[in-house]
Amino acid sequence: RIAQTLPKGTQIFVAFDNTTFIEAAVERVYATLVEAMILVLIVIWLFLGSLRAAVIPAVTVPVCLVAAFIALFAFGFSINLFTLLALVLCIGLVVDDAIVVVENVQRRIDLGEPPLVAAKRGTAQVAFAVIATTAVLVAVFLPVGFLEGNTGRLFRELAVALAAAVALSAFVALTLTPMMASKLLKPHSEQKVSRLHGFINRQLERLSAAYGRVLDRHVQRSWVFGLVMLGALGASWGLFKLIPSELAPAEDRGSFQIMIDGPEGAGYDYTVEQVQQVEKIVSRFVGPEEPIVRANPRVPGGWGNSEEMHTGRMSVFLQPWRNRSEATVDVANDLQKELNDLSGVRVRTMVGGGLVRSMGQPFQIVLGGPEYAEIAQWRDRLLERMADYPGLVGADSDYKETRPQMRVNIDRQRAADLGISVTEIGRALETMMGSRRVTTFVDNGEEYDVLVQAGREGRASPADLSAIQVRARSGELVPLSNLVTLSEVAEAGSLNRFNRLRSITISANVAPGHTLGETIDWAKQVAAEELPEYAQIDWKGESREYQSAGSAVLLTFAMALLVVYLVLAAQFESFIHPLVIMLTVPLGVLGAFVGLYLSGGTLNLFSQIGIVMLVGLAAKNGILIVEFANQLRDEGRTVHQAIVESSMVRLRPILMTSIATVVGAVPLVVAGGPGSASRATIGIVVIFGVSVSTFLSLFVVPAFYALLAPYTKSPETVANALEKLERETPAVGGHA
Repeated sequence: RIAQTLPKGTQIFVAFDNTTFIEAAVERVYATLVEAMILVLIVIWLFLGSLRAAVIPAVTVPVCLVAAFIALFAFGFSINLFTLLALVLCIGLVVDDAIVVVENVQRRIDLGEPPLVAAKRGTAQVAFAVIATTAVLVAVFLPVGFLEGNTGRLFRELAVALAAAVALSAFVALTLTPMMASKLLKPHSEQKVSRLHGFINRQLERLSAAYGRVLDRHVQRSWVFGLVMLGALGASWGLFKLIPSELAPAEDRGSFQIMIDGPEGAGYDYTVEQVQQVEKIVSRFVGPEEPIVRANPRVPGGWGNSEEMHTGRMSVFLQPWRNRSEATVDVANDLQKELNDLSGVRVRTMVGGGLVRSMGQPFQIVLGGPEYAEIAQWRDRLLERMADYPGLVGADSDYKETRPQMRVNIDRQRAADLGISVTEIGRALETMMGSRRVTTFVDNGEEYDVLVQAGREGRASPADLSAIQVRARSGELVPLSNLVTLSEVAEAGSLNRFNRLRSITISANVAPGHTLGETIDWAKQVAAEELPEYAQIDWKGESREYQSAGSAVLLTFAMALLVVYLVLAAQFESFIHPLVIMLTVPLGVLGAFVGLYLSGGTLNLFSQIGIVMLVGLAAKNGILIVEFANQLRDEGRTVHQAIVESSMVRLRPILMTSIATVVGAVPLVVAGGPGSASRATIGIVVIFGVSVSTFLSLFVVPAFYALLAPYTKSPETVANALEKLERETPAVGGHA
């Protein structure tokens, strides 16, 4: 509608649109969601051997996705990149409980029980494990929801969606799944098994038998697996030191900014001329075969601030992601090399980050102190060190002593001799060079100010001061030039404060091959070496978010460990069995670190949230083994017999659920496009963490159970003792 009202020859178009990246990223996540669902269903079909059996866990997926949407609606959240990421992750999680139930019911049917009886008994046999694993996963997600700050608000939505979907999956697994299993499952002997499924079943049976033999021989050698745990902890610590850290992976947003700074005091015409020079260089990269679609310049660079006529800004938009091979940061770096040759103006490219919307540079350190002159000296020391440091490029500060000013020095003695006060001199300068309201007048009911000021031609140069006169005590008029001297100085255009302190902010881009965490650590060390003890150091923007979010995630991880342990202790009525289960967590963390190291990833907010999730994902395997071993002990098995048999029986569902989780995360890693860096990071953590923890926990959990379980009683001991006491103790007061 606006375009229709514009004068002829005038065009209007969108200068900058962040929603382009968001829309493309959301579309890519929708595709990833469908891909994950298809892959998980294929895994279920391969393991269960029939479409009838595969349909049962498959029904869980849409039901749980609906539950996630209901929870998001109830909390007032929206469908965004984080909630959609949660839905992709939950695809492999929500089928786990149904897989455990279906596999156990199918096993009992194959042993000769009628489907209806097998469904009832099989579900009851694994009900505790299903409830325990679900409680653990929900308990893990809850601390994530209490993260504070901007990042906390984002991941709170992810936690709510995951917790709601996983919680309903347990309800579905214990209600809808056994009903469908009693109707659809048949003994394998009555089914026509394909060659593929026959081969898979034979290999799983061989694997289970070989696994049982290994456990039977070596499960008592707990010292070997103790060394494995120590090795896992040591390797995790070593990799933790090697893996770089940052707030979030740099995303290819398809656009970046070019900031142009001319000398302070430069006029509009000068800046426009320099921006046109920049535009000529950028035009070499524009075209159908080039990475850039268009570049929109503007002067001034700020948003309507007339005092910044020496600055300019250019918004650069790249080709769609599918039409180019170069990343945004690579295009910006190539362009920066060309722009460095310009003289008379300072030009720098700025690429937006992954989480923080601000177009400011990611590295921002704030120096605070008593006086700007002293802080400027500290700034110069740091900038000098940054010039030799390869991790930071384009370092600059917000305090530039480049704005030309005239300093008026009053000869106080001469003024006193003439009987002229400093106030009178200041008032004369204010009135003539600035302006002063002297009265008001009313016209047609409106009141107007009357301002006194010298004409434009009378205040154009320092020589015009001679025309300003002040009255001496004698009554004579004295030219102001007889009382003051002028000196040209350069001062900063603005004096900024941070937390009420005088401050100067140094900003820089992080060079390719380096991370924000690395540069912050370097800056802290240099500041400690170069600055006095009373210098105040603080951070802005992404640098501040990185440090606050990092400490918050560490606290969240510790809370998740504590909450999971307490939940397991309450369910198992023991402090030892949860300890055995929690030994799987370091194994998952080791896998996550291995994946990040091999893929060249970083420790960022996404990978750290994935590691928190691994607390629940890794504990799940331990719960399945320990809970069934306790059941077998109640039936009279020895600890050794119980743990070996439990591990063999639970091997198949453990492999099925773990592979389903891993396969569900594969599309996060392989899918490209906008937003892929963040998705790939959390996908790598889940894939490697679950894979490594599954393999090692199959040996570590049985070994430590065999070591510690003899010091515990059979789980039914308390229940049997209570039942005996109830039989022997008469009711009091005539009530049973």
